[in-house]
Amino acid sequence: MIRLLIVDDHPVVRDGLRGMFTGEPGFEVVGEAGDGVEAVRRARELAPDVVLMDLRMPGGDGVTAITAMAELGLPSKVLVLTTYDTDTDVLPAIEAGATGYLLKDALQDELFRAVRSAARGEAVLSPSVATRLLGQMRTAATPAPAAAADQEPLSPRELEVLSLIARGSTNREAAAKLFISEATVKTHLLHIYAKLGVKDRAAAVAEAFERGHLKPRT
Repeated sequence: MIRLLIVDDHPVVRDGLRGMFTGEPGFEVVGEAGDGVEAVRRARELAPDVVLMDLRMPGGDGVTAITAMAELGLPSKVLVLTTYDTDTDVLPAIEAGATGYLLKDALQDELFRAVRSAARGEAVLSPSVATRLLGQMRTAATPAPAAAADQEPLSPRELEVLSLIARGSTNREAAAKLFISEATVKTHLLHIYAKLGVKDRAAAVAEAFERGHLKPRT
């Protein structure tokens, strides 16, 4: 039985999703929330397996809620369900720790499969979102000139990922320690490669030590 928390600022949408999942074997809707702030509170109280999360909501947006849930170490998987598939929506949600990203025009059976996959910790992306994300990753994977790379510092999250990789963590282990998805770790690594002008993990670690981003453990 997959326990589900539905987060959307429109009551009619929540009612529709509740009815849909209540009528499908293997699902239990344990609660609802109308904004991101309430979503975090309900997720802490109810510990659902999957949170169906809208993004653009007054009173607390979805990305902020996803980030807060990750920082609190909540085990719930977050599956974004929204009408928006722009870069400014997709990338922040994935980087915040969302397990999947689905659009509201998805078919019912597709939504059921996506929730089941998310519950197992598998990445779920609608085709248009996958295409957009892939384009971003390919762009990030193109090595930048050394001078340009020097001008773009690694973000705090990228440094955390690289530090764990330097200590021998796999992508999956790093994801678990940082409470983000494995796909997000891979995205961070691609950004790191681009900024450092390298092509693999070993070269990234070596270059990071060379530039002083990482310090030898004493």
